Amino acid sequence: MNAHGIVHKYGDNIDTDVIIPARHLNTANHKELAAHCMEDIDADFVSKVKEGDIMVGGSNFGCGSSREHAPIAIKESGISVVIAKTFARIFFRNAINIGLAIMECPEASEKILDGDEISVDFDTGLITNITRKESYRAQPFPDFIKEIIAAGGLLNSIKK
Repeated sequence: MNAHGIVHKYGDNIDTDVIIPARHLNTANHKELAAHCMEDIDADFVSKVKEGDIMVGGSNFGCGSSREHAPIAIKESGISVVIAKTFARIFFRNAINIGLAIMECPEASEKILDGDEISVDFDTGLITNITRKESYRAQPFPDFIKEIIAAGGLLNSIKK
């Protein structure tokens, strides 16, 4: 499993209300959620993001309420992986449960800039910044998490 795309970068403490504002939680439609992803912090996100792009955050990414809507909105927007210094624990679990790849890598979080082109090798944990000609190392996913993400989420992996 690999990812390759352009970076959309955000700072520390990006909470679930910023990822998907509460006023849009009255829908279960994933595409509708994605249409409002990040709109209060980055109004242009939904028009800029392309399938396979990568989101980079700082510390405590996904803090706040425990809603699954936040990782669903990110995944449905086309983001292939979120890289951050650290994730809020409930966001981490929700992301894996819905099949959104996430990686903790403080060095990548600090050095990667908005608009950089990067690639990620999920098997080795290698994050390559093509724009800056740098590499960073994250922990690769254990096999069981790779299987959940490849299946599109926990429920799909259980059905298999």
